[in-house]
Amino acid sequence: MSSQIREEESSKEEAGKDTAEVSEFKRLLPSQSPSPSSTDDENEVAFESREKIVIVDVETPESIENVDYVPPFSWKKLWLFTGPGFLMSIAFLDPGNLEGDLQAGAIAGYSLLWLLMWATITGLLIQLLSARLGVATGRHLAELCREEYPTWARFMLWFMAELALVGADIQEVIGSAIAIQILSNGALPLWAGVLITALDCFIFLFLENYGVRKLEAVFAVLIATMALSFAWMFGDTKPSGKEVLIGILIPRLSSKTIRQAVGVVGCVIMPHNVFLHSALVQSRKIDPKKRGRVQEALNYYSIESSVALLVSFMINLFVTTVFAKGFYGTKQANNLGLVNAGRYLEEKYGGGLFPILYIWGIGLLAAGQSSTITGTYAGQFIMGGFLNLRLKKWLRALVTRSFAIVPTIIVALVFNTSEASLDILNEWLNVLQSIQIPFALIPLLTFASKEQVMGVFRISPILERLAWTVAALVILINGYLLLDFFISEVKGLLFGLLICIWAAAYIAFIVYLVSRGSALPSTWFSIELSKRYSVIGS
Repeated sequence: MSSQIREEESSKEEAGKDTAEVSEFKRLLPSQSPSPSSTDDENEVAFESREKIVIVDVETPESIENVDYVPPFSWKKLWLFTGPGFLMSIAFLDPGNLEGDLQAGAIAGYSLLWLLMWATITGLLIQLLSARLGVATGRHLAELCREEYPTWARFMLWFMAELALVGADIQEVIGSAIAIQILSNGALPLWAGVLITALDCFIFLFLENYGVRKLEAVFAVLIATMALSFAWMFGDTKPSGKEVLIGILIPRLSSKTIRQAVGVVGCVIMPHNVFLHSALVQSRKIDPKKRGRVQEALNYYSIESSVALLVSFMINLFVTTVFAKGFYGTKQANNLGLVNAGRYLEEKYGGGLFPILYIWGIGLLAAGQSSTITGTYAGQFIMGGFLNLRLKKWLRALVTRSFAIVPTIIVALVFNTSEASLDILNEWLNVLQSIQIPFALIPLLTFASKEQVMGVFRISPILERLAWTVAALVILINGYLLLDFFISEVKGLLFGLLICIWAAAYIAFIVYLVSRGSALPSTWFSIELSKRYSVIGS
């Protein structure tokens, strides 16, 4: 009898310990498993609950009882999930990319089309990982960086992301300003075009008030405008179909085109775009407790992103082949840039019912406007995620826009009359963005490969190795671009010494990020434990 009493007392003590453990986790982690509404109030989120698009579905007994149940494919659902991938694809079509396309076509002809295709596929892999991270965790990359890295590293990553965004935004705004100058027949100077483009911030705010779908519809119109404009140019100039097919299927690379090849690859991975896509996918309301629903969202986002980047590949292909047909092997080939491309096209192909100069200007304006608005969007997520800022939308967009507009106006005033200076500036901006690539890719791959962060949706070991190989390849290619640029541009012992010191610090930070990735992210490990305890407790 006494032994039975002791057993009961022992079982009560063990139960008490389990209850205490649960209570201790809940006490230590009160903010990790709150209701959605309280999370929105306490922390910066990509989209508030009321802003998210509800995916309407007919519940069946199987879908209610089985959390792993993945509903069958539906075209209606694919339509509801369509949007984030096309917004993401705009970074593949910004004025900086178009300039890389036209220079690759003019200098290398059709020989780098295969590289454009594979670079786009590489970009798709990176963006799918970004979308996977956002859907599986319910947080975007900037928020996860804020949670997992110490304060000094977090601020370094934020600073690097802002630099990359400013560099991209300057190119995009100046591209829009050049298009406005073309369409106004030179009546509006570059700085006026910059100011007009700056107003897109308020257009963005206006559209955002009407919901995510309205904003996505506007971007669809802008992408369609680009596609029609550059497809018209393709049909007008009639590049060789045989040469295009050979260029896509047969890899060719020479020492004379190595710099253009590096530029093609470098233009595809945009650091701010990695942050952007992980936030955009959260615009749909998905129940994270149902693994089947998460997998369903990942399936639809994969299809949508693939279609979006196929469209972007075709647009880039049109631009590259138009300039390959018109300027490959000519004396103008090495002098082509966004500033003078329209004039050279007009001289080569003349006017007609729809002058090619203005068709180019319309396409360039659509590219510039769409990319500057997505830049504003990305800036909000980056600043809000890293700093956990709770600002009103108009104030947050205004701050984000000012980060890029102020330096861009200065650039426009300084370089307004010099095409050569704008080309040099563009090279420096490409370098600025290339420098930032590791600081987006390394955190992304670190989180995506951790079970403590992703749960059952962590990437497989094979995909993890492939992703790290691709990331290393992209970083090395951009490293070559940086080395080539600094060798040609760095003059003087003092400047060279400063570059060496900076390079040592840069490499050390990359090594730190990679080495930290081997450690378990303690915050998310605690979150996963708290979720499990909450399930037990319920």
